Amino acid sequence: MENIHPLAEPYSFKTRVRVCGLLIHNNTLLLARHKAAFTDGSFWIPPGGGLEYGEKVKDCLKREFQEETGLTVEVGRFLYLHEFLRPPLHAIELFFEVKLVSGELQMGSDPEHSLEAQLLEEVRFLSVKDMFALHREELHPVLHGLVNMDDLFIPRFEFAS
Repeated sequence: MENIHPLAEPYSFKTRVRVCGLLIHNNTLLLARHKAAFTDGSFWIPPGGGLEYGEKVKDCLKREFQEETGLTVEVGRFLYLHEFLRPPLHAIELFFEVKLVSGELQMGSDPEHSLEAQLLEEVRFLSVKDMFALHREELHPVLHGLVNMDDLFIPRFEFAS
């Protein structure tokens, strides 16, 4: 098993439910860059995070968007389910379309980590061309093979094999 980043240890060896939002602006997708769990590099993923016990899925997504990006969003339609499995990380991820309500984009933080020990490194809008320039392992699997932004809105279910 690969060495896991110490900041990712709280998420290891358990199955989590994550909720993620797809926010498109001017043909670009808002992504959050996190410290990669297995390397010294980075990992780009749509903003979102872990569902807390008793929390409604859409409320979780609104909270996570606010925490990570400073943006207030309206949660739209459910798009797809993705099973992320790269031991020791395992998550069932729910992806929704989101629309901007208010706010200015700014990098936030994860309240479960101290300010000195954040996984979040950057938030910004990336084009498909920007994503193609990244190494495959730097990009969340739901974004692999993306040809245009319309591809994001094809409903699908993806389970680990």
